Amino acid sequence: MLIRVFPILLLAVSFGFAAEKNVIFFITDDESPTLGCYGDPVAKTPAIDSIAADGAVFLNAFATTASCSASRSVVMSGLHNHANGQYGHAHSYHKFSSFYNVVSLSMPRVMANEGYRTGHIGKYHVAPEEVYHFENYYKANSRSPVEMADQVKDFITEDSDKPFFLYFGTSDPHRGGGVDENSPSKLKPNLFGNKADKGAFPGVEEVFYDPATVPIPKFLTDSPETREELAQYYQSVSRIDQGVAKLKAILEEAGLWDKTLFVFTSDHGMAFSGGKTTVYEGGLKVPFVVRNPYEENRGVKHEALVSHIDITPSILDFAEGLDHDKNRPKKFVAATDYWKGKPYATNENRGPKKGLESYHGKSWLSILGKPEAEHWDTIFASHTFHEIQMYYPMRVIRDKEYKLIWNIANGLPYPFASDLWAASSFQAQYQKSLDAPYGQRTVGEYINRPRFEFFKIDEDPHESKNLSGDPEYAGKLDEYQKKMIAFQKEMKDPWIMKWDYE
Repeated sequence: MLIRVFPILLLAVSFGFAAEKNVIFFITDDESPTLGCYGDPVAKTPAIDSIAADGAVFLNAFATTASCSASRSVVMSGLHNHANGQYGHAHSYHKFSSFYNVVSLSMPRVMANEGYRTGHIGKYHVAPEEVYHFENYYKANSRSPVEMADQVKDFITEDSDKPFFLYFGTSDPHRGGGVDENSPSKLKPNLFGNKADKGAFPGVEEVFYDPATVPIPKFLTDSPETREELAQYYQSVSRIDQGVAKLKAILEEAGLWDKTLFVFTSDHGMAFSGGKTTVYEGGLKVPFVVRNPYEENRGVKHEALVSHIDITPSILDFAEGLDHDKNRPKKFVAATDYWKGKPYATNENRGPKKGLESYHGKSWLSILGKPEAEHWDTIFASHTFHEIQMYYPMRVIRDKEYKLIWNIANGLPYPFASDLWAASSFQAQYQKSLDAPYGQRTVGEYINRPRFEFFKIDEDPHESKNLSGDPEYAGKLDEYQKKMIAFQKEMKDPWIMKWDYE
């Protein structure tokens, strides 16, 4: 009898008693909703599609800024970047950093306070480290998602009564790796992290795309150069999907798949002009897939408006650590208490005295299984920098009917990220003339923008007709300008002063 029972008991010890309510937060770099579960006609993404079919897909999910560091600071703090202080890139001479007082709300900090083992692998790209501190850091090539998954297997499957929280950040499908020298084009496509000469990363069966078959987003121009770059982009997207598949296999093998919340998104939209660094739909609209194994109603598609500011409070809510009345951690640690006796956190760099005690976002956990439920009536976005030389503050207010963009520095030509300026998809049009078409605009109109851009977004989802100068919409424009000012006041946005003197 003992011989028969022992294997069953061993199985229970190995798998049955693993900690409940684990979390994997999977964030990609510069990816639009180009996934099969979003209806993309060519994307080969079976792993994330299968998770979406057993979870919730948010069709109207938005970043608050289409810039890597600034966006990640929002994701990891639940605060708009104008409030958390990370106005642009963290690395090198850009030197942007979140306020020290954000430590009270920071995603890895609050999860650790709830008793989670916290781990990080891949792209980090925020500062300071002590604010966004993880207990465990793992190293792997962030272009190699299967390798990344292998590196965190021991962390995921550790024999512990504490649940885990894993932040998994790929560098795909960000531009990088040079250009495809095999291209016959004069302006050669970026490789988007793919290996040259159809090479493959460890454990990955690379998926190659025919430029002739890729769909062209409306904010881009259908040209050979655009098609070649999109084919490279899609290959990178498919590689990410194999990392998702590997993580799922690890979880299933360990008996953890039905004990783990899986959240998948990107920091912002694809790295093409008209997407990344803009506040157009191509920059702000992101994939957002959530599988909560404890939610009975799954396979849901949501029309609700959700924002990156919602991620940290939602994950904390899943961990049963969110104070819903105060919209902050139940185990809130005041920044003044945390930094007491730590002289390197100087008063000048701590941040505002008020406004960092609660999240801007709100939890979507309770609506995951309710496809008809709403979340936000209106979303707000605030972009200021990307690279340090790219000062171009923009503010956005958007609901399901209208979208208002305020180009605060509209007297300046629109600044380009270095990789987007070099992109063959943009240069092919720019080198023709400023009157050459670029998506829904001309090249010149893309570079030189009006103070306000106002769209009837439900009828004009591709933002092709600016209504800000149309007398018929003057009343609506005024209404949305007042809404924007009210949001800026509520969110303590320093750029609200620009209404008075510019």
